[in-house]
Amino acid sequence: MLIAVFADIHANRQAFEACLARAKSDGAEKIYLLGDIVGYGADPDWCTQTAMELVGHGALAVRGNHDNAIAVPSERMNAKAQVAIEWTRNVLGRAERQFLAELPLSVEDGGRLLVHADATAPAQWHYVTDGQSATRSLEVTRLPLTLCGHVHIPALYSLSSIGKITPFTPKTGVPIQLIKGRQWLAVVGSVGQPRDGNPAASYAMLDTDRNEITFCRAPYDIDGAAARIRDNGLPPSLAERLYEGH
Repeated sequence: MLIAVFADIHANRQAFEACLARAKSDGAEKIYLLGDIVGYGADPDWCTQTAMELVGHGALAVRGNHDNAIAVPSERMNAKAQVAIEWTRNVLGRAERQFLAELPLSVEDGGRLLVHADATAPAQWHYVTDGQSATRSLEVTRLPLTLCGHVHIPALYSLSSIGKITPFTPKTGVPIQLIKGRQWLAVVGSVGQPRDGNPAASYAMLDTDRNEITFCRAPYDIDGAAARIRDNGLPPSLAERLYEGH
């Protein structure tokens, strides 16, 4: 089975549409959504409604910190992100807000753990940015593969049976064999706001038959996404950073 894995969509309709189209053309049979459907971008209603439709057709989704902040005012973040969250609360309808609030913090599916951030305490939203944090996250599960987002930068870690962690820097479009007998943690990058210097939308494709993961990029209409941010009065820097990929 081919599974498309999306994280950190961040209300970027243009990027989400591009990734969905590319994944469909590549034969995706299932979809994972790893949180932060909203935040930063200017199309939270469309992105949330699309996620709701996907889940209605079998996709699996978990809650991210921006999703959580819609219903939890105490969930604080930086000033520009906070402006976007407060704006988003007023844009979303009741059904969309309820959907985000009721998303689980983690989901297990076929030997895979889906979570937005560090799996040791999903509601604390710790980042997985290096071997040490990847090891902590992997040690709380016996499952062979953990899939997460939150960092906005693609990464892959492998933990051996003797506790040795090995980081990998994924190359776009190059399948990586998830060798059995090891635990793996994949940070799939961000659909709506990449931060690795590449502005193209980032996602991953998991081939469960071959036990491979491929990190993918999808160019999208950045001008359109940026214009939506500006036109809705959100902080201009949220539009500018889309062009820079950071």
